[in-house]
Amino acid sequence: MILDEFLRLCRAQPGATEDYPFDMDTLVFRVMGKIFALTNEASLPERVTLKCEPDLALALRDQFAGVVPGYHTNKRHWNTVYLDADIPTDEIESMIDHSYERVVQGLRRSEREALAELAER
Repeated sequence: MILDEFLRLCRAQPGATEDYPFDMDTLVFRVMGKIFALTNEASLPERVTLKCEPDLALALRDQFAGVVPGYHTNKRHWNTVYLDADIPTDEIESMIDHSYERVVQGLRRSEREALAELAER
């Protein structure tokens, strides 16, 4: 997968927003203000960091050499994924969806309801 495809998939998530809160290279994707993905657009090789359920995070690290503990994040809940590694595109797509869903599950009910209204538009 290339970075442009990753960016497109993140932008397609309902209610997704993006900003550069840390510096002008680190792009952060949020839903209802909560981070679900980030990447440093200047880093090579291209890598992204995604939220992940802890047991799944460990399983993915065991399965793919291109999945490592989250860079500059909580290593239990975040994975860094190298886009040029041994990971099939559909697996990365699933990781993006899983990250987004993990964040949505953690939102307050009122936030989830507001997000559902956004998605219906």
